[in-house]
Amino acid sequence: MSAMDLLKPIPRLIFSGMLFALILGGQDGCAKRPPTSGGQVLRISQRNEPATLDPHLATLPDEFFIIRALSEGLLSPSPDGGAPHPAGAESWSVSPEGLVYTFHLRRDARWSNGDPVTAADFVYSIHRVLSPALGAPKAPLFYPLKNARAFYSGREKNFSAVGVKAINEHELEFTLAEPTADFPAMVASGPWIPVHQATIEKNGTMDARDSQWTSPPNFVGNGPFTLTAWRPNQEITVTRSKIYRDATQVHLQEIRFVAFDNGDSEERAFRAGQLDVTMAVPFSKIATYREMRPSPLHTLPLAETRFLSLNVNRPPLNDVRVRRALSLALDREALTGKILRGGQRPAFSYVPPDLGGYSPATLLTENAATARQLLAEAGYPGGKNFPKLELTSWATTPAVLEAIQQMWHRELGIEINLVQREARTHLAALAVGDYAIALATVIPDYDGASDAFDYLLSGNPLNYPHWSSPDYDRLVRAAARTTSNDARNATYQHAERILLGELPLIPLYFNAQNFLLQPRVKNWEADRLWTRFYPEISVK
Repeated sequence: MSAMDLLKPIPRLIFSGMLFALILGGQDGCAKRPPTSGGQVLRISQRNEPATLDPHLATLPDEFFIIRALSEGLLSPSPDGGAPHPAGAESWSVSPEGLVYTFHLRRDARWSNGDPVTAADFVYSIHRVLSPALGAPKAPLFYPLKNARAFYSGREKNFSAVGVKAINEHELEFTLAEPTADFPAMVASGPWIPVHQATIEKNGTMDARDSQWTSPPNFVGNGPFTLTAWRPNQEITVTRSKIYRDATQVHLQEIRFVAFDNGDSEERAFRAGQLDVTMAVPFSKIATYREMRPSPLHTLPLAETRFLSLNVNRPPLNDVRVRRALSLALDREALTGKILRGGQRPAFSYVPPDLGGYSPATLLTENAATARQLLAEAGYPGGKNFPKLELTSWATTPAVLEAIQQMWHRELGIEINLVQREARTHLAALAVGDYAIALATVIPDYDGASDAFDYLLSGNPLNYPHWSSPDYDRLVRAAARTTSNDARNATYQHAERILLGELPLIPLYFNAQNFLLQPRVKNWEADRLWTRFYPEISVK
């Protein structure tokens, strides 16, 4: 049986289905202070203690929730999708051949210590994020720049060869290696947020990963809020900046990110009036909140794929027949319709439909009988002699993992242990391959299919299966260079067909965030990439 026999083609359509958001687990908090009198204070649940507030080292949405309150890049994602909006830059232009971008910075932009924001700050920041010793996990977002990949890999030693230049204090020029259709969207992503050079160097070297520059006494940003308190596993507080370039349009005086370790305690705090916005809703209570009129329940579309990462270097997962059997034995409709019940959709492809206009051309199938046949062909009839593997995760949706465990036992006769880790420990284990099967998630940094496909390029630090396919790499890189939407889609479809044939990961579902919002909160906005837009928010 070939890889292609397990796949079925679907028409090349643009699907209008929803893309849904991440529901993360995290840390418990006990901060339950009422709002400060005399100012607008927003209290948001924070799930997962940030490992860092450094935009060049951050990887989790939970970290960028706070970073984007403190700092801004040249561009900002559009809340409704589509072309990004001006932010630190008031305008930009591109040369006719699509290789040179010129950004014009706002002359009234200031760092929180009063220094002007200049083009040199962005040059320094890009130099830092591409420094090999820093090991920035999102460095590939800068690879469209001429010689950026070579500098990050160490093949090019001179940073002046990289395609970034300050023309003057307020003009910044980027030269690309080749036309890149998604480049403005990449510039609007979180890792492109700049850092303040003097603050970085006051607290260590450019490439120090353990710098204390992000602690409240030291943090200098260029965003609408400043960092005033960080009580680990309890609360992070940011306060409105008086010198932000658009300070008069920022309504909130303060935002408190209050830590909670589970949805039940979070939901109780919301009912008690101690929270204005939750990160999640226990799925056992979604139906109840959905029936309320008016209802505080909201569902937020976001492009996210929940999947099982398979360590392809660890037997028996190095056998593609085993990987296919594990996928075929699942019932994704049961996972989403009977357990989650919050708007999640079964994922029979890796990349969500309509991400940057992408439409999948291949879908996975489910067939328990075929799964058993494949497992027997791999040498494990009825699960006999199959090693007892671990399925690891962070603190999230245990009922889903238990259901997967039961499906594999019922259909294949294999035993899988469930192991829960703290989120940062889980991600670190994925990065070094210290796992067998692991729950993982992809939320692209920008609205483009290329970002999701890039995760699985050979050598990408976020390629958690540690899988490598020269054909896949060639197709993904070719698609990124293609300016025709139809041709780019067709090339990505070919790449996804290879991916779903070899199955280094098993797509489970496109997620949905269900959250509670107090009626006193006005103009809450977040896009499908889980970017929050704080300046317009107000509270009664």
